[in-house]
Order: sequence, then structure tokens, then C-alpha cells
Amino acid sequence: MRLNKFLSNSGVASRRKCDKLIEEGKVFVNGKVAPQGMVIDEKKDKVTIEGKVITLPSSFVYIKLNKPKGYACTAHDEKGRKTIYDLVKCDERLFSIGRLDYDTEGLIILTNDGDFANKVAHPRYHMEKEYRVTVEGEIKESELAVMRKGVVVDGERMPSARVERLSFDGKNTKLSVVIDEGQNRQIRRMFEAIGRDIKLLKRVRIGEVKLGGLSRGEYKDLTETELNSLVR
Repeated sequence: MRLNKFLSNSGVASRRKCDKLIEEGKVFVNGKVAPQGMVIDEKKDKVTIEGKVITLPSSFVYIKLNKPKGYACTAHDEKGRKTIYDLVKCDERLFSIGRLDYDTEGLIILTNDGDFANKVAHPRYHMEKEYRVTVEGEIKESELAVMRKGVVVDGERMPSARVERLSFDGKNTKLSVVIDEGQNRQIRRMFEAIGRDIKLLKRVRIGEVKLGGLSRGEYKDLTETELNSLVR
């Protein structure tokens, strides 16, 4: 197996970042600095980064989780906050495909399959992500048009989004927002740009995988159909 693929499959990073680690001389195979393009025997060769032995998972796990508010999407939070890994009981080292910020809830996909995760998260595949957004007051059609076109934040135009108003109860507006790019805090920044504060932000779909009836903090394995839809 090519060394960069081995590292990616082991969850180290994307293949491009793994190539950079190799180029910087941070990857060792059997105690020697690994050259670019190296092919290894993943069953016999010992691969290390900064003294840590890198191994392939014994089996692959694919989980969908309904992340509650108040949980960080990191393995170890520097502020000591609860993380999504406190919710999932699994012996394998998992990592998330994309993230949700601390105050956002909803669908997160967790896996130990690094190559799969990097492919699903890669921008070139334009994987759709759908959110439910609740804001105070009534949203005007002119405001929706601005977000559909792409709002300007700090002189930079944000990617366009599909925005649909679902309901207005006289106090709050509920909307569906679909994006296929993952800029940091993209949806919150979109609404801030039109002077609206989000009361609730929840991701309900990634590609064809839906949150479904999962309660907050609940998780389950992806079905074969869901997994195949992401691979496809």
C-alpha cells in the first residue's frame, strides 16, 4: 500500500496533508525517514509519526449521531467542555466527517475509516448539507434573495445557498438552508450579514443520510444504503 494511503486510512489526515508530513520528514518506516511515494507492507512495516505508532483499524465503523448543543467536536477540548466522544461508546478511535460548532446541534457522521472520511469531506464532491434554522421575527423575501445569491461578509462573498421559508408562527421564522460548501460558521455568518440572530441551528441531512428519528445524544450505525449513498 502506498504510504500516504496507509496514513490516510489510519485517520492521520487527508492524503494531501499526509504527503506534506512525509515531505517534512516527520514519517518514519522501520526507524528510517520515509521518502515520498514509498510503498509499504502494511502488515509488516512499522510506521511512526513523532514516536507514535500508526496502525490501520481492525474493523471499520460508520456511525451517525444527533449532536446536542453544548458539546465540542474534538477528542480533547482545551476548555474542558464535554465532547461528542463522551456520547459514543466505541473501542475504535473515531473522528468526525466535518464539524458542528459548540452551539449547533444535529447530524454528525463518525468513523475510523480515514480514506472514506477524507473523500466524503472533500470540497470537490459538493456534498449537500441541510439545516433547520429558527430566527426571531419574520424573514422577508428580499432577505432570502440576498442569501440565495451569496451575502458579502468582510468584503468576501459567501457561497450561495438554497433557502426556503418553512413557517412563521407570529414570533419566529423556521427555514431550511442547504449548502454544499463547508466554510467556517457559514450559516451563522450568512444570517449575521442580514442582521438576524439564529435562535436554533440544527443539521438534519448530509448527502442522502438524514438525521431521522434520533433523539439528542443518540447514535446508531449507518445502514448499508446510507453508506453506499455517501460512497457513490
